[in-house]
Amino acid sequence: MSKVSLLLDVINDLKKLTGSLQTLAETFDTNVSAGGAQAETSALVTETKPAKKKITLEQVREVLAEKSHDGFTAEIRALLEKYGADKLSKIDSAHYAALLADAEALK
Repeated sequence: MSKVSLLLDVINDLKKLTGSLQTLAETFDTNVSAGGAQAETSALVTETKPAKKKITLEQVREVLAEKSHDGFTAEIRALLEKYGADKLSKIDSAHYAALLADAEALK
């Protein structure tokens, strides 16, 4: 993964964190003035779960290129066929996570 891509991921994560902290602070401030800070804050913490990172075509392509370079070209072609395509660009992005997991399992 390129450094620019990594930096963009960090920036996006920081933006999400900032939004979550802002919501938490506003909720806490509201509840302190209402007298119910502890119960509401714990409910908010259990409701907020980190979002799954979306896997990009570039991330999958990078891993597949590394595996191909390591001698797994035939296995990669079989994985592409498993997900219904003859090349990576034709694979539905919904399958990227599973494809990436399968590729990383090649040893």
